[in-house]
Amino acid sequence: MARENQRGVALVTALLVVALATTAAVAMATRQQLDLRRTGNLLHSEQAYTYLLGAESWAQVVLAKDLKQSRTDTLNEDWATQLPASFVEGGSVIGHIVDAQSVFNLNNLVVAGQVEPSAVERYRFLLEALDLPLELVDPLVDWMDEDVDLTFPDGAEDQAYLGLQPAYRTSNQPLADVSELYLINGYDREIVEKLRPYVIALPVATPLNINTASATVMRSLAPRISEAEGESLASARPEDGYPSAAAFMKSPELQGKQPPPDAATLSVQSEWFLFEGEAKVGQARVRLSSLLQRTPRGVSVIERRRQFVPLVTAE
Repeated sequence: MARENQRGVALVTALLVVALATTAAVAMATRQQLDLRRTGNLLHSEQAYTYLLGAESWAQVVLAKDLKQSRTDTLNEDWATQLPASFVEGGSVIGHIVDAQSVFNLNNLVVAGQVEPSAVERYRFLLEALDLPLELVDPLVDWMDEDVDLTFPDGAEDQAYLGLQPAYRTSNQPLADVSELYLINGYDREIVEKLRPYVIALPVATPLNINTASATVMRSLAPRISEAEGESLASARPEDGYPSAAAFMKSPELQGKQPPPDAATLSVQSEWFLFEGEAKVGQARVRLSSLLQRTPRGVSVIERRRQFVPLVTAE
């Protein structure tokens, strides 16, 4: 009887050892598979990012070539063409160039710490075109101007933010990105997302390129430009674009508007562009947004924003 009990204990012990060894082996194999997949994803992500840097270089070459060939920038030029996806080893790359001066530059509102009244007025016209409250103007101006005085009547300086959790102060400098609007009094997600297609925050004040601006942005140029008039301003552009701001200001839709557009804030050529691209390699998908500055000396990358996007696969 004692021997049978010992045999039973030995059998249970052996089964327990086998179970533990099997569990350990499965855990090690699973961990190894996860490590291999993680490593593969990292390698694929870096490969995708490298492809995007190559596409970014393509954008620089195209923009530099365009500057030599033309003194105006329009949506009919090669740089504005949406290219089909390019298939590369292990995946694909797609990218396009956007004129960063085709939308309203929020950093035009305050230049060198001082408010620019004409830009403030144009921002009001844009808000009206988008059916957004005009009360959004003053808090944004106070966020960027260098003083601590409230802009009448809807301004917001430090006292509006120091009571929040967490507390913070106004920036008192140009916006770094449109997403900074989320910090400003009155700007909620719905408002920011409605504004986003029509605004940008460039490092310096810039004129608006009337040859690439959308109908909605055109409505920010003067008071009471209707939706139909904005569409007409955009569709009436010559195929090769307006040769000058003066030629554009002769448009019938702008006659009798008081105040009329300020020619100094308009342009027919752009210095700032965005390259936006996406690459897929394996299970990795990477997006790249690059801010490009084009001058007679060449095209420089001022800023890059890299985003990893998980691929959703069907189960």
